[in-house]
Amino acid sequence: MKTQRGEDRREKILQVAEAIILRKGFSATSIEDILEHAHITKGGFFYHFPGKAELARALVERYLEEDARLFRGLAERAEALTEDPLQRLLLFLNLLAETMENLDDVHPGCLVASFTYEAQQLDDAVKALITQGMLRWRAFFRYQLARAAESYSPCQDVSLDELADLLSSIIEGGIILSQVFSDKMVLVQLIRQYRSYVRLLFSANDDARRG
Repeated sequence: MKTQRGEDRREKILQVAEAIILRKGFSATSIEDILEHAHITKGGFFYHFPGKAELARALVERYLEEDARLFRGLAERAEALTEDPLQRLLLFLNLLAETMENLDDVHPGCLVASFTYEAQQLDDAVKALITQGMLRWRAFFRYQLARAAESYSPCQDVSLDELADLLSSIIEGGIILSQVFSDKMVLVQLIRQYRSYVRLLFSANDDARRG
């Protein structure tokens, strides 16, 4: 039977492991590193995770759920503010940019990207989780785009899947560039550039009709 203390300890291990992996990489992170920084015994670690493979799966699941919770929350806030599907999408993107701007420091990094760089070190279950997570991102972003496209025809032919993947790429690439330049605003500005592109893509025809 799980206890709150046990759940807290498990979460502590995950928090510490994620921070170390984002800094050092998965293969360079040892269980001993995690034990030292989490202030936990080896027995305590193995009680929750039989090994690094199980830890990796738990980390990816946790990371993807946190992202999904963030995206859902921002979308719900946008929906509460307007019934117009394009304005909802633009508000969602603006809220996402503001969330990144309000971080205390540069975004610490993407665990999915970190693991992808070291795919040879991961088992098939972790790779499948990462793929599923990226497909969920695509589906979520595409849904927002599709609702806008129903009311506002794009001014040029565009694949909504590719447009959704472009946002994923901007988020991932923006995180990397923000770290390179030690400037959290790089990610913020890239999201806002995407927002401007989407606004022009979906509103140009409507603006032309109005005149």
